[in-house]
Amino acid sequence: TTTAGKPPVVSSSSSSAPASVSTTAAPAAAPKPVAVNTMTKTPTPVKKTPLSKITVIAATAAVVVAAKVEEPAQLSVQKMELQSEDEDGDRAGGQGDIQPVGHDYVEEVRNDDGKVIRFHCKLCECSFNDPNAKDMHLKGRRHRLQYKKKVNPELPVEIKPSNRARKLQESKLKKQKQKAVLKRQRDDEQRWHMEMRRYEEDLYWRRVEEEQMYWGEQRRRMAPPPLMSRPGMPVPPLLSCVRRPDSLDDRHIMAKHSTIYPVEEELQAVQRIVSHSERALKLVSDSLLEKETLADDAATERGDEKTENPARLLKGVMRVGILAKGLLLRGDRNVELILLTAKKPTISLLKSIAKQLPKELATFSEDQYEVQAHPEEANIVIFSSKEPKMQVTISLTSPLMREDPAAEKDKQAGGKAAEKVAEKDPPDLLNKKKCLEYLAALRHAKWFQARANGLQSCVIIIRVLRDLCQRVPTWGKMPCWAMELLVEKVISSATGPLSPGEAMRRVLECISTGILLPGPGLMDPCEKEPTDALESMALQAREDITASAQHALRLLAFRQIHKVLGMESLPASKASARNRKRRRDVSETGEGEGEGKKDK
Repeated sequence: TTTAGKPPVVSSSSSSAPASVSTTAAPAAAPKPVAVNTMTKTPTPVKKTPLSKITVIAATAAVVVAAKVEEPAQLSVQKMELQSEDEDGDRAGGQGDIQPVGHDYVEEVRNDDGKVIRFHCKLCECSFNDPNAKDMHLKGRRHRLQYKKKVNPELPVEIKPSNRARKLQESKLKKQKQKAVLKRQRDDEQRWHMEMRRYEEDLYWRRVEEEQMYWGEQRRRMAPPPLMSRPGMPVPPLLSCVRRPDSLDDRHIMAKHSTIYPVEEELQAVQRIVSHSERALKLVSDSLLEKETLADDAATERGDEKTENPARLLKGVMRVGILAKGLLLRGDRNVELILLTAKKPTISLLKSIAKQLPKELATFSEDQYEVQAHPEEANIVIFSSKEPKMQVTISLTSPLMREDPAAEKDKQAGGKAAEKVAEKDPPDLLNKKKCLEYLAALRHAKWFQARANGLQSCVIIIRVLRDLCQRVPTWGKMPCWAMELLVEKVISSATGPLSPGEAMRRVLECISTGILLPGPGLMDPCEKEPTDALESMALQAREDITASAQHALRLLAFRQIHKVLGMESLPASKASARNRKRRRDVSETGEGEGEGKKDK
């Protein structure tokens, strides 16, 4: 006998038979062991043609085998699907991890001789004749679901997702993976751009510092000062491997910048007088706080109510103007400080501070200082006696000097609240307009430090333009704050870092287009209300500066930037001279060609 696969066979004595036997024509009478031998599985190739089916009938006395050929029926297909479902569920769940359940509900069916011929599951109402099939069925998903439904509801059974849900989950995971890859690529690209920009800025500033060191060394060695690298001039070993700016405009601007930058003595003098002024103001603030504390103690002794903690009257000192922005030029002798007060500043407070400052300055400094009070300007000026003589202007202001919207509404309504507000203001209040200007200067310094200090070439160009405003009366009519706003906007709107020459050309191009002329204006970012930073400029001054910028742009185009900067022209470097094309000689051209060109 030979077996062909394991398809189920319909039996007359039971609801289902688990295996079918494909044999040749067999005798009518066969011994009983034949039925047992049919249970063995021998791996043989399965034919694709429909096979003959033998119906095995189990009788009480003997087993009668009758050869009956029938076509494949739908019942056998259903049994095969049931068994394959058990096996698939078993494979999906992992046979090694799942423990079989419901042994008691699988009973053995025996013949008269006591031989087990098949197994019957009462939970699933199915039969099978193979012990391996029994174990697989007990671990299968179908049997476990029936066991959970009828016996133990707490049995964990893995829910098998449908094809649609599985596809949706796979597509969702795929999209998440793609998003993660794109985000990682974007982050890497941004990090690379930031590193490259930082590297370029570091390289440029290192080049600027080395250029200044080179010029300082050459000024100390030779007189007159050298003009960049002339043929035969010794180059310091520090600059031998560093690439200098190639552009002629860059070299002129950096040379001009080195001449207008403050010398070391001026920087030290500014630092000394500013630090002394700040320290003295701190001591004045401490003394005022002690006076208020003593006054509160005296009031307590008299029986008056005592304030909880007397607040410090002088809140702090802030650097503003060219000192805070780092725009000092050679020859600048005046720097500005802002003194913030907790209450609205008064003339009596200003005079009191001016009276105490010389005493506090003398406690820690041997330098001689002169202190002058200017109530009409709401400031105090400190003069130094040492050369170079410097002066510090200390301006008093307070955030309380700003207009309160609620107070304005009350004033418009003409209510009693306006009278109360008016009564609170002291009679000797300082000039309100000046105090508001000082608050605006404080905002300007903070904005400049946040936006312009980090821009490449921005501070250098503003210093050069400040020198231009001091040399040329036409440019002197342009407000300093408007010029700083314009330069920052022009350089920050460029696609990449600009060299000094490119930045200067871009600023002149912007002014030449007529941005200063009446129109949208230059919006002030430090004001809540829309404010034009060019509001104070007259129409004639705007037209004069625009025409001057156009003329300067023509000079840049014809390699005459030295006339704009007010300096001597520098000789061309070796590289530019070597790359310049040689002028064509007339003798090289043929006679006919020359005549043709003359005729043309």
